[in-house]
Amino acid sequence: MTATARPVVLVAEELAPAALDLLASDVELRHVDGSDRAALLPALADVDAVLIRSATRMDAAALSAGRRLRVVARAGVGLDNVDVAAATARGVMVLNAPQSNIVSAAEHAVALLLAAARHIPAAHACLQQGRWARSAFTGTEIDGKTIGIVGLGRIGVLFAQRMAAFGTHLIAYDPYVQPGRAAQYGVHLVSLEELLRESDVISVHLPKTPETVGLIGAKELETTKRGVIVVNAARGGLVDEIALADAVRSGQVGAAGVDVYESEPCTDSPLFGLPGVVVTPHLGASTVEAQDKAGLAVVRSVMLALQGDFVPDAVNVQAGGIVAEDVRPLLPLAEKLGRVFTALAAGLPQSATVHVRGEIVEYDVSVLQLAVLKGLFTDIIEEPVTFVNAPLLAAERGVQVDLATDLDSPDYRNLVTVRGTLGDGSEVTVSGTLSSQRQVEKLTDVNGFDMDLRPEDHLLFIRYRDRPGVVGTIGAELGRAGINIAGAQVSRATVGGEALMAIAVDSAVPAELLAVIADSIGATLLRAVDLSPR
Repeated sequence: MTATARPVVLVAEELAPAALDLLASDVELRHVDGSDRAALLPALADVDAVLIRSATRMDAAALSAGRRLRVVARAGVGLDNVDVAAATARGVMVLNAPQSNIVSAAEHAVALLLAAARHIPAAHACLQQGRWARSAFTGTEIDGKTIGIVGLGRIGVLFAQRMAAFGTHLIAYDPYVQPGRAAQYGVHLVSLEELLRESDVISVHLPKTPETVGLIGAKELETTKRGVIVVNAARGGLVDEIALADAVRSGQVGAAGVDVYESEPCTDSPLFGLPGVVVTPHLGASTVEAQDKAGLAVVRSVMLALQGDFVPDAVNVQAGGIVAEDVRPLLPLAEKLGRVFTALAAGLPQSATVHVRGEIVEYDVSVLQLAVLKGLFTDIIEEPVTFVNAPLLAAERGVQVDLATDLDSPDYRNLVTVRGTLGDGSEVTVSGTLSSQRQVEKLTDVNGFDMDLRPEDHLLFIRYRDRPGVVGTIGAELGRAGINIAGAQVSRATVGGEALMAIAVDSAVPAELLAVIADSIGATLLRAVDLSPR
Protein backbone atom coordinates (compact mmCIF):
# COMPACT_ATOMS: atom_id res chain seq x y z
CA MET A 1 0.00 0.00 0.00
CA THR A 2 1.51 3.29 -1.05
CA ALA A 3 1.38 6.56 0.83
CA THR A 4 -0.25 8.23 -2.21
CA ALA A 5 -3.22 5.86 -2.30
CA ARG A 6 -3.91 4.94 1.29
CA PRO A 7 -7.06 2.87 1.73
CA VAL A 8 -9.61 4.13 4.22
CA VAL A 9 -10.54 1.75 7.05
CA LEU A 10 -13.52 2.48 9.29
CA VAL A 11 -13.23 1.18 12.87
CA ALA A 12 -16.80 0.71 14.10
CA GLU A 13 -16.07 -0.88 17.48
CA GLU A 14 -13.29 -1.02 20.03
CA LEU A 15 -10.22 -3.00 18.97
CA ALA A 16 -6.98 -3.83 20.72
CA PRO A 17 -4.54 -0.89 20.52
CA ALA A 18 -1.86 -3.20 19.09
CA ALA A 19 -4.17 -4.04 16.19
CA LEU A 20 -4.85 -0.37 15.41
CA ASP A 21 -1.14 0.42 15.62
CA LEU A 22 -0.48 -2.31 13.03
CA LEU A 23 -2.93 -0.67 10.62
CA ALA A 24 -2.10 2.96 11.23
CA SER A 25 1.05 3.15 9.11
CA ASP A 26 -0.62 1.79 5.95
CA VAL A 27 -4.19 3.11 5.95
CA GLU A 28 -6.28 6.12 6.90
CA LEU A 29 -8.19 5.20 10.05
CA ARG A 30 -11.63 6.59 10.82
CA HIS A 31 -13.87 5.82 13.78
CA VAL A 32 -17.62 5.57 14.27
CA ASP A 33 -20.01 4.03 16.78
CA GLY A 34 -21.19 1.03 14.78
CA SER A 35 -24.26 0.51 16.97
CA ASP A 36 -25.55 3.97 15.93
CA ARG A 37 -27.13 3.35 12.51
CA ALA A 38 -27.62 7.05 11.85
CA ALA A 39 -23.87 7.58 12.20
CA LEU A 40 -22.77 4.29 10.62
CA LEU A 41 -24.47 4.48 7.23
CA PRO A 42 -23.02 7.81 6.07
CA ALA A 43 -19.63 6.89 7.51
CA LEU A 44 -19.52 3.84 5.22
CA ALA A 45 -19.92 5.89 2.05
CA ASP A 46 -16.28 6.25 1.03
CA VAL A 47 -14.35 3.61 2.96
CA ASP A 48 -12.55 0.54 1.63
CA ALA A 49 -12.94 -1.64 4.72
CA VAL A 50 -14.87 -1.69 7.96
CA LEU A 51 -13.78 -3.38 11.18
CA ILE A 52 -16.59 -4.56 13.46
CA ARG A 53 -17.32 -6.79 16.42
CA SER A 54 -20.79 -7.97 17.49
CA ALA A 55 -22.69 -4.69 17.90
CA THR A 56 -22.43 -3.42 14.32
CA ARG A 57 -25.03 -4.77 11.89
CA MET A 58 -23.68 -5.07 8.35
CA ASP A 59 -26.89 -5.92 6.52
CA ALA A 60 -27.86 -5.22 2.90
CA ALA A 61 -28.58 -1.57 3.68
CA ALA A 62 -25.20 -1.01 5.29
CA LEU A 63 -23.43 -2.79 2.46
CA SER A 64 -25.27 -0.64 -0.09
CA ALA A 65 -24.18 2.47 1.79
CA GLY A 66 -20.55 1.38 1.41
CA ARG A 67 -20.25 2.16 -2.30
CA ARG A 68 -16.47 1.69 -2.22
CA LEU A 69 -16.48 -1.08 0.36
CA ARG A 70 -14.22 -4.06 -0.38
CA VAL A 71 -13.86 -5.70 3.02
CA VAL A 72 -16.03 -6.34 6.09
CA ALA A 73 -13.91 -7.73 8.91
CA ARG A 74 -15.32 -9.11 12.15
CA ALA A 75 -12.82 -9.25 15.02
CA GLY A 76 -14.22 -12.49 16.33
CA VAL A 77 -15.63 -15.82 15.21
CA GLY A 78 -19.38 -15.40 14.66
CA LEU A 79 -20.92 -13.60 11.70
CA ASP A 80 -24.53 -13.40 12.86
CA ASN A 81 -24.49 -9.63 12.31
CA VAL A 82 -23.16 -9.77 8.73
CA ASP A 83 -25.29 -10.53 5.66
CA VAL A 84 -22.67 -12.71 3.97
CA ALA A 85 -24.86 -13.45 0.94
CA ALA A 86 -25.45 -9.75 0.26
CA ALA A 87 -21.74 -9.02 0.70
CA THR A 88 -20.82 -11.76 -1.75
CA ALA A 89 -23.30 -10.46 -4.32
CA ARG A 90 -21.58 -7.07 -4.10
CA GLY A 91 -18.10 -8.59 -4.31
CA VAL A 92 -17.28 -7.57 -0.72
CA MET A 93 -14.92 -9.90 1.11
CA VAL A 94 -16.07 -10.97 4.56
CA LEU A 95 -13.37 -11.84 7.06
CA ASN A 96 -13.33 -13.05 10.61
CA ALA A 97 -10.83 -14.37 13.12
CA PRO A 98 -11.94 -17.99 13.45
CA GLN A 99 -9.24 -19.12 15.84
CA SER A 100 -8.82 -16.02 17.97
CA ASN A 101 -11.16 -16.95 20.81
CA ILE A 102 -11.30 -20.74 20.63
CA VAL A 103 -9.25 -21.26 23.79
CA SER A 104 -11.25 -18.65 25.71
CA ALA A 105 -14.55 -20.12 24.51
CA ALA A 106 -13.56 -23.65 25.49
CA GLU A 107 -12.39 -22.47 28.92
CA HIS A 108 -15.64 -20.57 29.46
CA ALA A 109 -17.67 -23.69 28.71
CA VAL A 110 -15.61 -25.53 31.32
CA ALA A 111 -16.18 -22.67 33.77
CA LEU A 112 -19.94 -22.75 33.22
CA LEU A 113 -20.00 -26.51 33.69
CA LEU A 114 -18.08 -26.38 36.95
CA ALA A 115 -20.06 -23.39 38.23
CA ALA A 116 -23.35 -25.14 37.47
CA ALA A 117 -22.25 -28.52 38.84
CA ARG A 118 -21.08 -26.99 42.14
CA HIS A 119 -23.69 -24.19 42.46
CA ILE A 120 -20.91 -21.65 42.79
CA PRO A 121 -22.84 -18.45 41.89
CA ALA A 122 -25.73 -19.25 44.23
CA ALA A 123 -23.39 -20.24 47.07
CA HIS A 124 -21.39 -17.06 46.53
CA ALA A 125 -24.52 -14.88 46.64
CA CYS A 126 -25.75 -16.65 49.80
CA LEU A 127 -22.50 -16.12 51.65
CA GLN A 128 -22.33 -12.49 50.51
CA GLN A 129 -25.74 -12.03 52.14
CA GLY A 130 -24.31 -13.28 55.42
CA ARG A 131 -25.79 -16.79 55.36
CA TRP A 132 -23.65 -19.91 55.84
CA ALA A 133 -25.70 -22.64 54.12
CA ARG A 134 -23.37 -25.46 53.16
CA SER A 135 -26.08 -28.13 53.04
CA ALA A 136 -28.07 -26.19 50.44
CA PHE A 137 -25.35 -26.42 47.81
CA THR A 138 -24.38 -30.07 47.48
CA GLY A 139 -22.87 -30.40 44.03
CA THR A 140 -21.92 -33.06 41.48
CA GLU A 141 -18.47 -34.44 40.68
CA ILE A 142 -17.35 -34.48 37.06
CA ASP A 143 -14.96 -37.41 37.54
CA GLY A 144 -16.23 -40.59 35.89
CA LYS A 145 -19.13 -38.88 34.15
CA THR A 146 -20.05 -39.23 30.47
CA ILE A 147 -19.57 -35.90 28.71
CA GLY A 148 -21.57 -35.46 25.49
CA ILE A 149 -20.05 -32.92 23.11
CA VAL A 150 -22.38 -31.70 20.38
CA GLY A 151 -20.02 -30.46 17.66
CA LEU A 152 -16.40 -31.56 17.47
CA GLY A 153 -14.92 -28.56 15.73
CA ARG A 154 -11.98 -26.53 17.00
CA ILE A 155 -13.70 -25.41 20.22
CA GLY A 156 -15.32 -28.79 20.77
CA VAL A 157 -11.93 -30.47 20.54
CA LEU A 158 -10.38 -28.04 23.02
CA PHE A 159 -13.29 -28.62 25.41
CA ALA A 160 -12.84 -32.40 25.04
CA GLN A 161 -9.13 -32.16 25.80
CA ARG A 162 -9.82 -30.22 28.97
CA MET A 163 -12.59 -32.57 30.05
CA ALA A 164 -10.30 -35.57 29.57
CA ALA A 165 -8.20 -34.28 32.46
CA PHE A 166 -11.22 -34.73 34.77
CA GLY A 167 -11.27 -38.49 34.21
CA THR A 168 -14.42 -38.43 32.10
CA HIS A 169 -15.79 -40.63 29.31
CA LEU A 170 -16.08 -38.52 26.15
CA ILE A 171 -18.68 -39.02 23.43
CA ALA A 172 -19.60 -36.62 20.62
CA TYR A 173 -22.07 -36.05 17.85
CA ASP A 174 -20.74 -34.48 14.66
CA PRO A 175 -21.81 -35.82 11.25
CA TYR A 176 -18.88 -34.08 9.53
CA VAL A 177 -16.10 -35.68 11.57
CA GLN A 178 -14.59 -39.08 10.81
CA PRO A 179 -14.45 -41.61 13.68
CA GLY A 180 -10.68 -41.93 13.32
CA ARG A 181 -10.16 -38.21 13.84
CA ALA A 182 -12.41 -38.22 16.91
CA ALA A 183 -10.54 -41.22 18.32
CA GLN A 184 -7.31 -39.22 18.16
CA TYR A 185 -8.80 -36.98 20.87
CA GLY A 186 -10.10 -39.87 22.92
CA VAL A 187 -13.67 -39.22 21.79
CA HIS A 188 -16.20 -41.84 20.65
CA LEU A 189 -18.62 -40.64 17.94
CA VAL A 190 -22.28 -41.48 18.44
CA SER A 191 -25.65 -40.40 17.07
CA LEU A 192 -27.38 -37.39 18.58
CA GLU A 193 -30.02 -39.68 20.03
CA GLU A 194 -27.42 -41.82 21.79
CA LEU A 195 -25.57 -38.77 23.07
CA LEU A 196 -28.74 -37.33 24.58
CA ARG A 197 -29.59 -40.67 26.17
CA GLU A 198 -26.16 -41.52 27.62
CA SER A 199 -24.66 -38.19 28.71
CA ASP A 200 -24.40 -36.86 32.23
CA VAL A 201 -23.27 -33.53 30.80
CA ILE A 202 -24.17 -32.10 27.39
CA SER A 203 -22.09 -29.22 26.03
CA VAL A 204 -22.95 -27.60 22.69
CA HIS A 205 -20.20 -26.39 20.33
CA LEU A 206 -21.88 -25.89 16.96
CA PRO A 207 -22.12 -22.96 14.55
CA LYS A 208 -25.52 -21.38 14.07
CA THR A 209 -27.03 -22.54 10.78
CA PRO A 210 -30.58 -23.28 9.60
CA GLU A 211 -29.86 -26.94 10.35
CA THR A 212 -28.63 -26.38 13.90
CA VAL A 213 -31.14 -23.81 15.19
CA GLY A 214 -33.41 -25.53 17.72
CA LEU A 215 -31.36 -28.72 17.53
CA ILE A 216 -32.03 -29.40 21.20
CA GLY A 217 -35.63 -28.65 22.13
CA ALA A 218 -38.32 -30.06 24.38
CA LYS A 219 -38.49 -33.42 22.62
CA GLU A 220 -34.72 -33.92 22.80
CA LEU A 221 -34.50 -32.88 26.46
CA GLU A 222 -37.16 -35.42 27.37
CA THR A 223 -34.83 -38.22 26.20
CA THR A 224 -31.90 -37.22 28.41
CA LYS A 225 -30.91 -38.68 31.77
CA ARG A 226 -32.84 -37.05 34.59
CA GLY A 227 -30.60 -34.48 36.25
CA VAL A 228 -28.37 -33.93 33.19
CA ILE A 229 -26.27 -30.77 33.09
CA VAL A 230 -26.60 -28.72 29.88
CA VAL A 231 -24.04 -26.12 28.75
CA ASN A 232 -24.41 -23.77 25.80
CA ALA A 233 -21.53 -21.38 25.22
CA ALA A 234 -21.72 -21.61 21.42
CA ARG A 235 -24.64 -19.73 19.83
CA GLY A 236 -28.06 -18.67 21.04
CA GLY A 237 -30.98 -20.65 19.65
CA LEU A 238 -29.17 -23.98 19.37
CA VAL A 239 -30.84 -24.99 22.63
CA ASP A 240 -34.45 -23.86 22.94
CA GLU A 241 -34.43 -21.48 25.94
CA ILE A 242 -38.10 -22.02 26.84
CA ALA A 243 -37.75 -25.79 26.63
CA LEU A 244 -34.56 -25.69 28.70
CA ALA A 245 -36.24 -23.54 31.37
CA ASP A 246 -39.18 -25.93 31.54
CA ALA A 247 -36.81 -28.90 31.86
CA VAL A 248 -34.95 -27.19 34.73
CA ARG A 249 -38.20 -26.50 36.56
CA SER A 250 -39.29 -30.12 36.19
CA GLY A 251 -35.92 -31.48 37.34
CA GLN A 252 -35.28 -33.24 34.02
CA VAL A 253 -32.27 -30.93 33.68
CA GLY A 254 -30.40 -30.71 36.96
CA ALA A 255 -28.32 -27.64 36.13
CA ALA A 256 -27.41 -25.48 33.16
CA GLY A 257 -24.74 -23.03 32.14
CA VAL A 258 -25.72 -20.57 29.41
CA ASP A 259 -23.66 -17.81 27.82
CA VAL A 260 -25.62 -17.16 24.61
CA TYR A 261 -29.21 -16.28 23.78
CA GLU A 262 -31.52 -16.33 20.79
CA SER A 263 -31.73 -12.55 20.82
CA GLU A 264 -28.86 -10.44 22.11
CA PRO A 265 -28.32 -8.30 24.05
CA CYS A 266 -30.67 -10.23 26.34
CA THR A 267 -31.95 -8.95 29.67
CA ASP A 268 -35.11 -11.04 29.91
CA SER A 269 -34.94 -14.81 29.44
CA PRO A 270 -37.03 -17.62 30.94
CA LEU A 271 -33.73 -18.99 32.23
CA PHE A 272 -32.99 -15.97 34.41
CA GLY A 273 -33.63 -16.47 38.12
CA LEU A 274 -34.00 -20.24 37.95
CA PRO A 275 -32.14 -22.18 40.66
CA GLY A 276 -29.36 -24.28 39.20
CA VAL A 277 -28.92 -22.11 36.12
CA VAL A 278 -25.70 -20.12 35.67
CA VAL A 279 -25.98 -17.35 33.09
CA THR A 280 -23.37 -14.97 31.66
CA PRO A 281 -23.72 -12.20 29.02
CA HIS A 282 -21.92 -13.83 26.07
CA LEU A 283 -18.49 -13.80 27.72
CA GLY A 284 -16.95 -16.69 25.74
CA ALA A 285 -14.54 -14.43 23.89
CA SER A 286 -14.20 -11.85 26.64
CA THR A 287 -10.61 -12.32 27.68
CA VAL A 288 -7.73 -9.94 27.14
CA GLU A 289 -5.89 -12.62 25.18
CA ALA A 290 -8.81 -13.39 22.86
CA GLN A 291 -9.47 -9.72 22.15
CA ASP A 292 -5.84 -9.13 21.27
CA LYS A 293 -5.68 -12.24 19.08
CA ALA A 294 -8.89 -11.33 17.27
CA GLY A 295 -7.85 -7.76 16.57
CA LEU A 296 -4.38 -8.66 15.35
CA ALA A 297 -5.57 -11.59 13.23
CA VAL A 298 -8.31 -9.65 11.49
CA VAL A 299 -6.10 -6.61 10.87
CA ARG A 300 -3.48 -8.79 9.17
CA SER A 301 -6.22 -10.27 7.00
CA VAL A 302 -7.58 -6.82 6.12
CA MET A 303 -4.13 -5.71 5.01
CA LEU A 304 -3.82 -8.77 2.77
CA ALA A 305 -7.27 -8.17 1.31
CA LEU A 306 -6.60 -4.49 0.56
CA GLN A 307 -3.39 -5.51 -1.21
CA GLY A 308 -5.38 -7.92 -3.38
CA ASP A 309 -3.78 -11.02 -1.85
CA PHE A 310 -5.55 -14.25 -0.99
CA VAL A 311 -6.91 -14.24 2.56
CA PRO A 312 -7.24 -17.64 4.27
CA ASP A 313 -9.89 -16.34 6.70
CA ALA A 314 -12.23 -15.02 4.00
CA VAL A 315 -15.54 -16.78 4.61
CA ASN A 316 -17.13 -16.00 1.23
CA VAL A 317 -14.27 -16.99 -1.08
CA GLN A 318 -15.06 -20.14 -3.06
CA ALA A 319 -11.63 -21.63 -2.36
CA GLY A 320 -11.59 -20.34 1.19
CA GLY A 321 -10.24 -22.32 4.09
CA ILE A 322 -6.81 -23.68 4.78
CA VAL A 323 -4.34 -23.28 1.91
CA ALA A 324 -1.26 -25.46 2.21
CA GLU A 325 1.99 -23.57 2.64
CA ASP A 326 3.40 -25.35 -0.42
CA VAL A 327 0.48 -24.09 -2.54
CA ARG A 328 0.57 -20.46 -1.39
CA PRO A 329 3.70 -19.39 -3.38
CA LEU A 330 1.94 -20.43 -6.61
CA LEU A 331 -0.92 -17.96 -6.11
CA PRO A 332 0.81 -14.85 -7.57
CA LEU A 333 2.07 -16.92 -10.50
CA ALA A 334 -1.40 -18.32 -11.22
CA GLU A 335 -2.87 -14.82 -11.21
CA LYS A 336 -0.19 -13.60 -13.62
CA LEU A 337 -0.88 -16.51 -15.95
CA GLY A 338 -4.50 -15.39 -16.08
CA ARG A 339 -3.44 -11.84 -16.94
CA VAL A 340 -1.01 -13.02 -19.64
CA PHE A 341 -3.75 -15.20 -21.12
CA THR A 342 -6.20 -12.28 -21.38
CA ALA A 343 -3.55 -10.10 -23.04
CA LEU A 344 -2.59 -12.80 -25.56
CA ALA A 345 -6.24 -13.55 -26.32
CA ALA A 346 -7.17 -9.86 -26.43
CA GLY A 347 -10.21 -10.76 -24.38
CA LEU A 348 -11.88 -13.49 -22.38
CA PRO A 349 -12.13 -17.16 -23.30
CA GLN A 350 -15.46 -18.86 -23.75
CA SER A 351 -14.09 -21.67 -21.61
CA ALA A 352 -10.76 -22.47 -20.02
CA THR A 353 -9.04 -25.12 -17.96
CA VAL A 354 -6.46 -24.58 -15.25
CA HIS A 355 -4.27 -27.69 -15.37
CA VAL A 356 -2.04 -28.21 -12.32
CA ARG A 357 0.64 -30.88 -12.57
CA GLY A 358 3.20 -32.25 -10.13
CA GLU A 359 3.52 -33.19 -6.50
CA ILE A 360 1.60 -30.05 -5.48
CA VAL A 361 -1.68 -31.77 -6.43
CA GLU A 362 -1.40 -33.88 -3.30
CA TYR A 363 -2.83 -30.75 -1.66
CA ASP A 364 -6.09 -28.93 -2.40
CA VAL A 365 -5.12 -26.64 -5.31
CA SER A 366 -8.58 -25.23 -6.07
CA VAL A 367 -7.36 -21.83 -4.92
CA LEU A 368 -5.08 -21.71 -7.99
CA GLN A 369 -8.15 -21.95 -10.22
CA LEU A 370 -9.58 -18.96 -8.36
CA ALA A 371 -6.31 -17.01 -8.71
CA VAL A 372 -6.27 -17.59 -12.48
CA LEU A 373 -9.90 -16.45 -12.66
CA LYS A 374 -9.00 -13.26 -10.81
CA GLY A 375 -6.14 -12.68 -13.26
CA LEU A 376 -8.38 -13.18 -16.31
CA PHE A 377 -10.54 -10.20 -15.30
CA THR A 378 -8.00 -7.90 -13.62
CA ASP A 379 -7.07 -5.91 -16.73
CA ILE A 380 -10.43 -5.77 -18.49
CA ILE A 381 -12.76 -4.71 -15.65
CA GLU A 382 -12.80 -1.17 -14.32
CA GLU A 383 -13.84 -2.17 -10.82
CA PRO A 384 -11.32 -3.92 -8.54
CA VAL A 385 -11.31 -7.67 -9.11
CA THR A 386 -11.12 -9.75 -5.95
CA PHE A 387 -11.18 -13.39 -4.97
CA VAL A 388 -14.83 -12.80 -4.03
CA ASN A 389 -16.21 -11.16 -7.17
CA ALA A 390 -14.10 -12.99 -9.78
CA PRO A 391 -16.48 -16.01 -9.85
CA LEU A 392 -19.45 -13.62 -10.07
CA LEU A 393 -17.87 -11.78 -13.00
CA ALA A 394 -17.25 -15.09 -14.77
CA ALA A 395 -20.82 -16.25 -14.21
CA GLU A 396 -22.24 -12.96 -15.51
CA ARG A 397 -20.19 -13.30 -18.71
CA GLY A 398 -20.69 -17.02 -19.22
CA VAL A 399 -17.01 -17.84 -18.78
CA GLN A 400 -16.49 -21.41 -17.55
CA VAL A 401 -13.12 -22.13 -15.91
CA ASP A 402 -12.46 -25.73 -14.83
CA LEU A 403 -9.68 -27.33 -12.83
CA ALA A 404 -7.70 -30.43 -13.81
CA THR A 405 -4.89 -32.04 -11.84
CA ASP A 406 -2.21 -34.59 -12.67
CA LEU A 407 0.47 -35.96 -10.35
CA ASP A 408 2.70 -36.64 -13.36
CA SER A 409 4.82 -33.66 -14.48
CA PRO A 410 7.68 -34.85 -16.74
CA ASP A 411 9.57 -31.56 -17.12
CA TYR A 412 8.92 -29.55 -13.97
CA ARG A 413 8.42 -30.27 -10.30
CA ASN A 414 5.13 -28.38 -10.51
CA LEU A 415 3.46 -26.72 -13.48
CA VAL A 416 0.37 -24.55 -13.90
CA THR A 417 -1.16 -24.25 -17.39
CA VAL A 418 -4.07 -22.10 -18.52
CA ARG A 419 -5.63 -23.34 -21.74
CA GLY A 420 -8.69 -21.58 -23.15
CA THR A 421 -10.89 -21.57 -26.23
CA LEU A 422 -11.82 -18.25 -27.80
CA GLY A 423 -14.98 -17.26 -29.61
CA ASP A 424 -13.48 -18.03 -33.03
CA GLY A 425 -12.52 -21.56 -31.94
CA SER A 426 -8.79 -20.82 -31.58
CA GLU A 427 -6.85 -21.76 -28.44
CA VAL A 428 -4.47 -19.82 -26.22
CA THR A 429 -2.18 -21.50 -23.71
CA VAL A 430 0.26 -20.18 -21.16
CA SER A 431 2.22 -22.15 -18.57
CA GLY A 432 4.43 -21.28 -15.63
CA THR A 433 6.37 -22.74 -12.76
CA LEU A 434 8.44 -21.81 -9.73
CA SER A 435 12.11 -22.66 -10.10
CA SER A 436 14.99 -23.12 -7.65
CA GLN A 437 14.86 -22.85 -3.88
CA ARG A 438 14.12 -19.15 -4.24
CA GLN A 439 10.77 -19.98 -5.90
CA VAL A 440 11.46 -17.78 -8.93
CA GLU A 441 8.45 -17.33 -11.22
CA LYS A 442 9.03 -18.48 -14.80
CA LEU A 443 6.90 -18.62 -17.94
CA THR A 444 7.58 -22.00 -19.54
CA ASP A 445 5.23 -22.09 -22.53
CA VAL A 446 3.21 -19.62 -24.58
CA ASN A 447 0.97 -21.01 -27.31
CA GLY A 448 3.17 -24.06 -27.72
CA PHE A 449 6.46 -22.13 -27.82
CA ASP A 450 8.96 -23.10 -25.10
CA MET A 451 9.88 -20.26 -22.75
CA ASP A 452 12.16 -19.60 -19.80
CA LEU A 453 11.34 -16.00 -18.89
CA ARG A 454 10.44 -14.23 -15.67
CA PRO A 455 7.02 -12.54 -15.85
CA GLU A 456 8.21 -8.98 -15.21
CA ASP A 457 5.83 -6.02 -14.99
CA HIS A 458 6.09 -5.23 -18.72
CA LEU A 459 6.24 -7.95 -21.38
CA LEU A 460 6.03 -8.08 -25.17
CA PHE A 461 5.08 -11.17 -27.15
CA ILE A 462 5.83 -10.95 -30.87
CA ARG A 463 5.15 -13.68 -33.44
CA TYR A 464 6.79 -13.46 -36.85
CA ARG A 465 8.50 -15.51 -39.56
CA ASP A 466 11.96 -16.60 -38.42
CA ARG A 467 14.71 -14.80 -40.36
CA PRO A 468 17.95 -12.86 -39.69
CA GLY A 469 17.83 -9.28 -38.43
CA VAL A 470 14.47 -9.29 -36.66
CA VAL A 471 15.91 -9.25 -33.15
CA GLY A 472 18.18 -6.34 -34.05
CA THR A 473 15.34 -4.37 -35.60
CA ILE A 474 13.16 -4.73 -32.52
CA GLY A 475 16.05 -3.87 -30.19
CA ALA A 476 16.90 -0.78 -32.21
CA GLU A 477 13.31 0.52 -32.15
CA LEU A 478 13.07 0.04 -28.40
CA GLY A 479 16.46 1.64 -27.89
CA ARG A 480 15.54 4.73 -29.90
CA ALA A 481 12.51 5.10 -27.63
CA GLY A 482 14.67 4.82 -24.50
CA ILE A 483 13.08 1.54 -23.42
CA ASN A 484 15.51 -0.86 -21.81
CA ILE A 485 15.29 -4.62 -22.40
CA ALA A 486 15.53 -6.60 -19.14
CA GLY A 487 15.37 -10.03 -20.76
CA ALA A 488 14.46 -11.62 -24.06
CA GLN A 489 14.00 -15.03 -25.59
CA VAL A 490 13.22 -16.38 -29.06
CA SER A 491 11.49 -19.72 -29.46
CA ARG A 492 10.84 -21.49 -32.75
CA ALA A 493 9.73 -24.91 -33.93
CA THR A 494 11.74 -24.98 -37.19
CA VAL A 495 14.35 -22.80 -38.87
CA GLY A 496 12.55 -20.29 -41.05
CA GLY A 497 9.19 -21.16 -39.56
CA GLU A 498 7.10 -19.26 -37.08
CA ALA A 499 8.97 -17.79 -34.11
CA LEU A 500 7.80 -16.17 -30.91
CA MET A 501 9.90 -13.54 -29.18
CA ALA A 502 9.17 -12.73 -25.55
CA ILE A 503 10.72 -9.56 -24.20
CA ALA A 504 10.74 -8.16 -20.67
CA VAL A 505 11.18 -4.38 -20.66
CA ASP A 506 11.60 -1.86 -17.87
CA SER A 507 8.69 0.38 -18.87
CA ALA A 508 5.47 0.28 -20.83
CA VAL A 509 5.71 0.45 -24.63
CA PRO A 510 3.46 3.09 -26.25
CA ALA A 511 0.86 1.84 -28.72
CA GLU A 512 2.40 3.90 -31.55
CA LEU A 513 5.76 2.18 -31.06
CA LEU A 514 4.10 -1.23 -31.01
CA ALA A 515 2.54 -0.42 -34.38
CA VAL A 516 5.94 0.65 -35.77
CA ILE A 517 7.60 -2.57 -34.55
CA ALA A 518 4.81 -4.76 -35.95
CA ASP A 519 4.99 -3.03 -39.33
CA SER A 520 8.79 -3.11 -39.53
CA ILE A 521 9.07 -6.88 -39.05
CA GLY A 522 5.73 -8.01 -40.46
CA ALA A 523 4.55 -9.40 -37.12
CA THR A 524 1.55 -11.72 -37.23
CA LEU A 525 0.89 -11.06 -33.54
CA LEU A 526 2.15 -8.43 -31.12
CA ARG A 527 0.80 -8.20 -27.61
CA ALA A 528 1.94 -5.99 -24.75
CA VAL A 529 1.26 -7.31 -21.25
CA ASP A 530 1.24 -5.05 -18.19
CA LEU A 531 1.63 -7.14 -15.03
CA SER A 532 2.26 -4.20 -12.71
CA PRO A 533 0.04 -4.19 -9.60
CA ARG A 534 -3.41 -2.61 -10.01
